[in-house]
Amino acid sequence: MSLQELLQQIANGLVVGSVYGLIALGYTMVYGIVRLINFAQGGLYEVGAYLGVFFFTLMGKFGLQYPIPAVLITLVISMTLTGALAFVVERVAYRPLRNAPLLAPLVSSLAMFFLLISVVQVVTGAEPLTYPSVLSPAPLHLGPIVLSPTSLIIFFAAILLMVGMQQFVRRTKVGKAMRATAANREAAALMGINTTRIVSLTFVLGGAMGAAAGILYGVNYGTVTYDMGEFGGLVAFTAAVMGGIGNVPGALVGGLTVGVLSSFASTFLPNQWNEAIVFAILILILAIRPQGILGERVAERA
Repeated sequence: MSLQELLQQIANGLVVGSVYGLIALGYTMVYGIVRLINFAQGGLYEVGAYLGVFFFTLMGKFGLQYPIPAVLITLVISMTLTGALAFVVERVAYRPLRNAPLLAPLVSSLAMFFLLISVVQVVTGAEPLTYPSVLSPAPLHLGPIVLSPTSLIIFFAAILLMVGMQQFVRRTKVGKAMRATAANREAAALMGINTTRIVSLTFVLGGAMGAAAGILYGVNYGTVTYDMGEFGGLVAFTAAVMGGIGNVPGALVGGLTVGVLSSFASTFLPNQWNEAIVFAILILILAIRPQGILGERVAERA
């Protein structure tokens, strides 16, 4: 492999890895607060992607053709609606089981995941949907690397969203309440923090990040499918574990790492091996370093 091909594969991996990182951020935030793997995150990611198709198409019918406003409006509306759906998911599938044995909410999260992707299939059908072309397909040459404008927007949008979330958790009053709840929920409640509201907010933010990832994926690849949440959700879970689940920066590190590894795997192996490679990575991480690359920071997990 030449140096140019090496750099190109790294760039491609960083783009797709940034999408995985956004989905992983939802996993890691929920785990940091309630110590639960929210497998419904993959379904929320898929719902957000399909909402993106609907709103892009709707804006096209009303003549809004400017690409940047179209992307921003679609992101805001779809993230808001998916965040609201995540609130319903928490209220229906998790809150009643908060004091139940760990297996019960875990099974509930899996059931909610399959419910979400099944509803998407029933509503939209099994055929892939095509994203409207809102950005110029003309490639950009950055030295030896060739990328589309869409790829650059996806990468920087994902980074900005994750950095913004990290600053929100660190610097805002609500973020401090989230960190206090993550460290000790009972003590946080005694200090006057409404922990039930904080848990719900965490689910909402995680769902919004999943929706953003779904839209960015659709814009980049041009199509979405009713089962995209299965592979995307599991890859993002791998990314969250790799970075250090419960660690907000770890979601970004894990997502980018998985993206680059997957990019190289697809270069040397048939596409059928992608899933096997991802899950082999997950097994190795759990066996060698179960706390992930950055580990879990108790004071920061949210």
